[in-house]
Amino acid sequence: GKTDVKGFPDRKNIGSERYTFSFTIRDSPAYFINVNSWGREEYVRSLSESFRVGDCVTIENPLVQTKELEKEEKFNPTTPSCYKLLLSETHSAVKICCHYEVDTKLLSLLHLPVKDPQDYYSLGDIVANGQSLDGRIINVLAAVKSVGEPKYFTTSDKRKGQRCEVKLCDETESSFAMICWDNESIQLVQSWMPRETVIFASELRINFDKFRNCMTATVISKTIFTTNPDTPEANILFNFIKESAATGALDDITEDQLRESINLQTIVDIYTVEQLKVKALQNEGKPEPVYGIIYAYISTLNIDTDTSKIIRNRCSGCHYVVNEMSNTCTFCNDNTSDAKSVFTSFDLLVDLTDHTGTLRSCNLSDVVAEETLSCTLVLSPSLRTGLRVNLLSCRLADPVEASQSLSGKGRK
Repeated sequence: GKTDVKGFPDRKNIGSERYTFSFTIRDSPAYFINVNSWGREEYVRSLSESFRVGDCVTIENPLVQTKELEKEEKFNPTTPSCYKLLLSETHSAVKICCHYEVDTKLLSLLHLPVKDPQDYYSLGDIVANGQSLDGRIINVLAAVKSVGEPKYFTTSDKRKGQRCEVKLCDETESSFAMICWDNESIQLVQSWMPRETVIFASELRINFDKFRNCMTATVISKTIFTTNPDTPEANILFNFIKESAATGALDDITEDQLRESINLQTIVDIYTVEQLKVKALQNEGKPEPVYGIIYAYISTLNIDTDTSKIIRNRCSGCHYVVNEMSNTCTFCNDNTSDAKSVFTSFDLLVDLTDHTGTLRSCNLSDVVAEETLSCTLVLSPSLRTGLRVNLLSCRLADPVEASQSLSGKGRK
């Protein structure tokens, strides 16, 4: 397991921030331990980017500390060790092991769950227990049915966020949603092959999704994934998923539905900009997104800037924005010998305004931007003019419908 880098106010140096991330290491079937790194942003980010989940590493000169169980295991994986490791920028180092240096016994641990392989819930058990499991943290064994594209958004306080939905299945349930909110887990799930991958997920959080009226799973900082576990239970599930895929039993939804994590036709709640801002503040810190409809116009669309600021190259495999200098996806190319192709897409920030206020810096990108502006991205000298013309010809909302909705006749 591995978490994203986060910054916190430095109590000793008012006005500055300290950065941290954590990961979990294992060197035997029975023992694994959490590692934390704190320090300057440059150091912590560089260290985090130097390795990924599944890499074998050598850690030099860590500080060994006794962990405070209640505090430590609230946000970190539960480990059998009474200790944790701290990495210091001054004294510690993490080095990636070359392939020929790695003991094969270590590699076998990648396919051995960190929990009892028989201590898990089936998806059917979760559905059957329903809301009695709401908020519980449990282990799950399931097959990967589909992996959605990462979705990117900007919060009301202009923080960048991301979300990715994975559909799971097993012998008892044909489709079950698992949500990822952090970059590390999103990058990991993008490497999974749908209908060919079984996972053992330890310490997943289970929630009742009021919007969908069903149970879902959420990846949290405590979660550790074991991909294709080498256990009898996982082998049985793997054979089941292969047979089901061969007979077409899993082909019960279309590709368009696989790509969309929410049915847009079910979104009926109407908000003004002011109401949506209040709703966002009320839901701050909660993992569930807010869905709704607003009647507004695009008040700011800066297409007179440099094209490099409104167009991004994305990886065809994981849809992440690729490195601008090398024009390659660092994640996919690190995990496969085949270089992934890239495609260009819009990456716009727009302001939406109605009679109550303005939503600033709303992200409009990829296919949604093309559909909104009714144009496909083609790099040419007339790109910006073409965008402006298409914007002026966009289909407007029905004034009568908008007026009725905003006056209270629509659903609030």
